[in-house]
Amino acid sequence: MDITVVARNAEIHPNFRAYVEEKVSKITQFYPRAQRVDVELTHERNPRQADTAERIELTVYGKGPIIRAEAESADRYAAVDIAAGKLFERLRRLRDRAKDHRRRYPRDLDEAEILDTAVLEEDQTEEVVDTGLRSAEDLKVGEAREEQLGDSPIIVRQKVHEAQPMTVDEALDQMEMVGHPFFLFVDKETHQPCVVYHRHGWTYGVLRLNTTTDV
Repeated sequence: MDITVVARNAEIHPNFRAYVEEKVSKITQFYPRAQRVDVELTHERNPRQADTAERIELTVYGKGPIIRAEAESADRYAAVDIAAGKLFERLRRLRDRAKDHRRRYPRDLDEAEILDTAVLEEDQTEEVVDTGLRSAEDLKVGEAREEQLGDSPIIVRQKVHEAQPMTVDEALDQMEMVGHPFFLFVDKETHQPCVVYHRHGWTYGVLRLNTTTDV
């Protein structure tokens, strides 16, 4: 299993690299099909965010779903421990589902909401604001780019992902594996762009985009 450690706004000390590699090497105990682990350390230079200045993101790639976990702390070693703990728990759930496909809890879905793409009528005008953001067409799969939004302090991060068609149930599993409150996907049956998201408790929502418009 390959382990890649990179840093943003920080340097990777050999002792830290060795600590990370030893920690994430245990991944194969839960996920034997793991082929690569990407470890990204981000240091926040703002002193007001000292309590969460060290951010760790762990991403596991293999012959199966992508599993991700992240954590923040004032200490980068502690951030690694927290992120690894989250990751191992998700890997355990993945292993358990592989052994038993029965659902351990009900999933209540709200699929009532469909977002239609609006077409401007001829007598309507829309002001186009130049945000300074470049198109994402030149980004490769897995590549990310950060840019400032106009003159504001807002930073926008764009990233391109593979979009394999899947069912809603599969999308829910993927959302749990990456640890995000939402997951964007293409529905295998309707071919609509969709997003599943946490609502409250064990209930989830599904938003669907109707991209068919009359010209």
